[in-house]
Amino acid sequence: MAGLYFEEFRVGHVVEHDWTRTVTDMDNTLFSSLTMNVQPLHIDVHFAAKTEFGRPIVNSFFTLGLIVGISVNDTTLRTTVANLGLGETRFPAPVFVGDTIHVRTEIKSKRESRSRPNAGIVEFEHVGLNQDNVIVCVCQRTALMHRKLEGDKT
Repeated sequence: MAGLYFEEFRVGHVVEHDWTRTVTDMDNTLFSSLTMNVQPLHIDVHFAAKTEFGRPIVNSFFTLGLIVGISVNDTTLRTTVANLGLGETRFPAPVFVGDTIHVRTEIKSKRESRSRPNAGIVEFEHVGLNQDNVIVCVCQRTALMHRKLEGDKT
């Protein structure tokens, strides 16, 4: 499956992504270790047991990467030039090992690029929810997207 080209995005369109992912202990431990985030709230069961959460919470940057990643197949696969930035990002509720995350994406805005005639800029709002439909992450993402070329049949 290919993502959408700049012209195919419609402001206000909402995509309910089919992909879901259950977060594992290995996801959290490996991601935290690879990024050198030694926060015991993520990787130390005994430390986390004494916190208000009572158990480790999943590294929020893993959660952010997961919600953007889940959106790729339906939106930007092979059609992104580059991510330009992340705007407001919030984590209203924690993610725990065993939570299953699903995502919806709304197209918030789009405009032609002033410097690249073969590309346009699209702003996405990604919302990650757990299996109980509790919002665990909201992220504004801006991406430079390829435009569909004349005669392109894809």
